[in-house]
Amino acid sequence: MSYQPRIRLPHTDLEVGRVGLGSSFGLDAGDLEYAFEHGINYFYWGSLRRPGFGEGVQRLAKRHRDEMVVAIQTYLRWPATVVRQSVEGGLWWLGLDYADVLILGWHNQRPMQATIDAALEMKARGRVRYLLLSSHNRPFFAEIARENLFDLFMVRYNAANSGAEKDVFPKLPKGPKRPGIIAYTATRWGTLLDPARLPPRTRLPHASDCYRFCLSHPDVNMVLSGPGSRDQVREAVLAQQRGPLDAEEMAWMRRVGDYVYGRSRVKALTD
Repeated sequence: MSYQPRIRLPHTDLEVGRVGLGSSFGLDAGDLEYAFEHGINYFYWGSLRRPGFGEGVQRLAKRHRDEMVVAIQTYLRWPATVVRQSVEGGLWWLGLDYADVLILGWHNQRPMQATIDAALEMKARGRVRYLLLSSHNRPFFAEIARENLFDLFMVRYNAANSGAEKDVFPKLPKGPKRPGIIAYTATRWGTLLDPARLPPRTRLPHASDCYRFCLSHPDVNMVLSGPGSRDQVREAVLAQQRGPLDAEEMAWMRRVGDYVYGRSRVKALTD
């Protein structure tokens, strides 16, 4: 199958570029406009809601709302009224009538029923269109997928932490009930880009290589990036343009990932 720089996320009608931008690392409005001009249209109003990022969403939405996908995240669990207030506050800040995606963040077990009910209520009212669950508990995705509550999953996946290839991707439903998959932590919080963590004479990955590693897996629909500068946005754009790694590049990234993972395990045991 040929690489497509824009796809429809499964279980939704959302047309997205293959790389999304997160709000936590200091991008300004101009950076978002640059990204949008180069095909990135998924904007994640996440853990840290930076003013410059919010201004960028506002400015783009005035002219391009139907071409954008805006995701709002809440980590709140209870009470349900506070979950609603978190989402409504995010919409108010961005000047939007609705979010395309509501992310219930970091649930390693089934969310409280009151949280699910609040999310479903906001979906019924048109304040959000689709529901996404993120988790660090890989086996839990297959379990919660059986309930068909969530349209999308956000899965930790990178060259050093590739367990989703065994524990998540092959265990999700097939066909129309299969949720869309967004990979995150592609650079493993920057450790895959750190020359001090690699053996001598090893070619150092760029962020675009890490994003392309994720996009190389056929079950990954999109990868989330967390750039903090225009140059880092360019890396996201480059990954979207170039698409999956070839066989030689993939072997190199897996060697890098295995080494970084092994060094991390040794450090954890000796600290």
